[in-house]
Order: sequence, then structure tokens, then C-alpha cells
Amino acid sequence: MPARHTKSLRIAVLADSDTRWKWGALTASRLAAGPAPDAGSPGGAPDGPAPAGFLLRGRATPTVRQLEEVGVRAESLREVTAGEFLSAMAEESYDLLVIALVGGGVQAMLHGLAHVWKDRTRRPVVVTGYVGVVYEKLADGLLLRHGADLVLANSRQDAERFRAVYEGVGADASSVTEVALPFLGGAPYEKSDPYTVVFAAQPSVPESRRDRGYLLERLIRHARLHPEREVLLKLRSKPGEHTTHIEELPYQKLVQRHDPPANFRLVYGNMGEVLDRTDLLVTVSSTAALESLHRRIPTVVLTDLGVRESLGNHHFVGSGCLASWDQLDAGHQPEPDARWVARQGVAADGTYATAFDEAGRRIAELLAAPGLPPLRPYYTPVTAPGYLPGVLARHHLAPDGSPLPGAPAADKAPGPVRQIVRRAARGAYRHGVQRVAPVIRRMGEL
Repeated sequence: MPARHTKSLRIAVLADSDTRWKWGALTASRLAAGPAPDAGSPGGAPDGPAPAGFLLRGRATPTVRQLEEVGVRAESLREVTAGEFLSAMAEESYDLLVIALVGGGVQAMLHGLAHVWKDRTRRPVVVTGYVGVVYEKLADGLLLRHGADLVLANSRQDAERFRAVYEGVGADASSVTEVALPFLGGAPYEKSDPYTVVFAAQPSVPESRRDRGYLLERLIRHARLHPEREVLLKLRSKPGEHTTHIEELPYQKLVQRHDPPANFRLVYGNMGEVLDRTDLLVTVSSTAALESLHRRIPTVVLTDLGVRESLGNHHFVGSGCLASWDQLDAGHQPEPDARWVARQGVAADGTYATAFDEAGRRIAELLAAPGLPPLRPYYTPVTAPGYLPGVLARHHLAPDGSPLPGAPAADKAPGPVRQIVRRAARGAYRHGVQRVAPVIRRMGEL
């Protein structure tokens, strides 16, 4: 039986985008409640305690619509600066903290937390990891996450790679713990009527207008070639919204230049619910491919633009899922390689129910200990004096984790006037990074 806790844990999750909030909240619930059965609503929260949610303010801070689409419940949810979050962690008591941020953010929070907890005899168990497939910046991202009590690996392959990186630089690798993606699940594949093809779009892959236009044209062509099929373009966000990555050329705008057939549609919503009616999942390199493979849905990773590290589809070499639109138009049906699937944390063989057991046991042991040692990241002013200060300064922290002079005040709640000014400034900031900056970048490419 999986290790379960005798009392309800107090859990906090810090995230900086909709996808990281989904990963962090679902991971926290699975760690606290034990693994969920491999059934039910895909992507839904397991039956564990709802976490207190903290959304780190920035360009990708999720909107209300995005949070509703994720569908993960929270005990509370508030938007914070790094300083405000660290103040909350100094004042409030939690058992488990999941940090779901980009690597630099994780490193900054680890140093900031080490500073605010330096005089405490007890502190939360700190967990971090990755939202999906790790196909770039492996060493950089991993070393920025080093120092957490648990660094979660979503597959056996990732766990082996993570340990090799830490051991290779002389860092403690005992924190690496194999789990799986927390949002897998759903009923096994059954053929739907009509046969439905879903293309899972990604915000930044591919990046160029030419490549994105090409994929859209091929999708529409497939709909025309197969009028008996329903062809869906699954979108992550609406224009003006941002996810983990910036989307400068949304498909919603590109499709306006076309006259697609009646069997072609744009869809939003929870990916799991879309997969409920999917007969063929097509993508460049989206994590949705792993969700689809978990449910044994025929899945294709496109080779039309090449198999390249910059696209992320190189991760699927050996999967049996690589194919082109020409092959799909001709009726190709992919056959995934069972050995490859088993190493990717997809757990299509029924082992998903125990995927979080080891992490749950480790957390239970840490919570039962009389006290936890201070957080000790690999990067320090001694090991990375030319790198770490810049990483921390982006979050208004000094090399020792303390607030820099002039950092946003976090010792008191903002008054009504300050709240209005903050909202206006935040709106202007988001408009700048989401609307103005992409236009300037595109103008610079002319």
C-alpha cells in the first residue's frame, strides 16, 4: 500500500504560469494523498488536500480563464512578488512546498527560503521538478533546481540523466526521485465517431511564421482530403494570454487568411477532455503526446520540419511515433515502441498507480524527522560567483538570499491606492511584453 499521511498536510505551491500551476498543484496533491487510480477525469486533481496557491507575478501569470481551464482546486490563490512570497513563507507554517518555476526562479527561491528559514528549527519539505519533457538546457536547468529536498524526474530516463549531471559536478544526487507526470489518466482509447484528428499546438514550437503557416496549411489540407474526419486545432491560449512560453504568432490570427472546410475547428479547454474524443493526436513535440500515449491513443510526432533539438521532437527518436503529414494523409497508423514508452514515465502498462509511492515515502520520512537541514543549493557565491548574483538579482535578492536594497516592500499589505497603481502598472507591463515587444522584435527582423 502507498504511504499515506495520518493528518492532512498544509501544502503551498508557487507557480509562474498556467501549466506550471497545473503541474505543481497536481504533484502536491498526489504526493500528499498517494497516487490516484488510473481512471476518472484526465488532468483532474487527485483526492488530496487542496494547496495554498501563490502565483509569481510576471509576463506569464495566468488569467482567470486559464486557471479555470486548468481545473485544479486551491485552498486559496494569490498573486505575489518574490519578496511577498518569501515573507509569507517566513510567517506561515506549511508541511510541503512545491516550487513550480523556471530554473532561475527556483534557484532564487531556494536561496531566499534558506535566508528566511535560517533561524527555524522546522521547515517545509521543498519539492521541485519539470512540467514535461526535458529536451534542452539539461545541466543548466538541473543545477538551478539543486538544493530542494526532492527534485522530481518524470521518467526513469530523466532520473538517470539527472543523477548523472549532479554526480558529474560533485553535487549530492540523493534528491532525485522518479515519479511520473501528475496529469496522466483518463479512460483507455476507444474509437470515436466521427474519427477525430487533433493537432496539439505549442506556443513557441515552431517559432517562425513560415513554419507555423506550413503546419496550419497541412492541417487544413488534411481536413479537405478527409471530409469524413473531424479535424481539430487544439490551442493553449487566446490572443493576449501567455503560457509558459511566449506565443508571438498565434494560430488564431494565421487561420484568418484561410477558408478552412466545415470539418476543421479551433478548440480550447482541458487537454484531457479533448483526448476523450481523439482518434489521432498530432504534434511537433508537445507533452500532450505523452498524455495521449498513456491512454494508448494513436500518436504522431511530426518530422515535416526535421527532427531537431530546437523543435524538441528529437526526444521522440526511438518512440515509433515519428511521421510526416504526407504519411498521415495516406492513412499511416503509428505503432509506439513499448520499451521506449516504458522509459518515459507514460506508464501505459498500468504502473501509474504506484508512480508517486517512493516520493510519498521519502516525504513522510522527512516530515517525521526531528528537523531538516538547511537548504544547500549547489550554486553559491563560492561555486558560481559570476553567475549566481545575477540570477538572484532578477528577483531582488542579494547573493546571501536577503532582499536587495530597494526591493518591493513585502512587510505590509498594500493600501487601496497602492493596489490601484499596482494593477495599472501590471496591466501596462503585460501589454508591453505580450503586445508591444513582439511587434518590435518582428520589425527588427525586417
